[in-house]
Amino acid sequence: MLHLLNLLMLLAWPFLVWLALTQPHWQGLFWLLAGVFGLRWLALRRQKTPFSNLTGWLALLGALLCASSITLRSQHLLLWYPVVVNLAMLLLFAASLWRAMPLVERLARLREPNLPPQAVRYTRRVTQVWCLFFIFNGGMALATCLIGNLHLWTLWNGGISYLLIGMLMGGEWLVRQRMRRNV
Repeated sequence: MLHLLNLLMLLAWPFLVWLALTQPHWQGLFWLLAGVFGLRWLALRRQKTPFSNLTGWLALLGALLCASSITLRSQHLLLWYPVVVNLAMLLLFAASLWRAMPLVERLARLREPNLPPQAVRYTRRVTQVWCLFFIFNGGMALATCLIGNLHLWTLWNGGISYLLIGMLMGGEWLVRQRMRRNV
């Protein structure tokens, strides 16, 4: 149940921030968001999955951003969460390119331990594509923070960004299926 609540909150984050910032009587959402982020951090500390450390730290950061926004009465801090998430993902994917096994290859080997050499090259390329995506998406998230237009921020971080992630994932899946058929 907590996992589903976390997923829904992460997807709804930009809209909840927009609601809490534009409707003063909804500012109590900040405490709710801080609490959910805190619960997520506690739950992730016990898990040992490839992303649990990173997502745990991001959850803690989300809780701290919510709490500090309330305490400092500076809700602008909440807008920076998507920038930090994109930066963290970029660092994770890019750092894996300097190791023997890039992140996408490591994930692929969970399903298919004996990848052929062409699949190994492909996973490296996919990891590079995700790095470019995180640079672009993080740059756009940063631009929406600096511009300071909450509607634009919500549109990008709560709509367009998710659409682009879905398109990249779907496009990669289609390419992978085509490559498998040609082998």
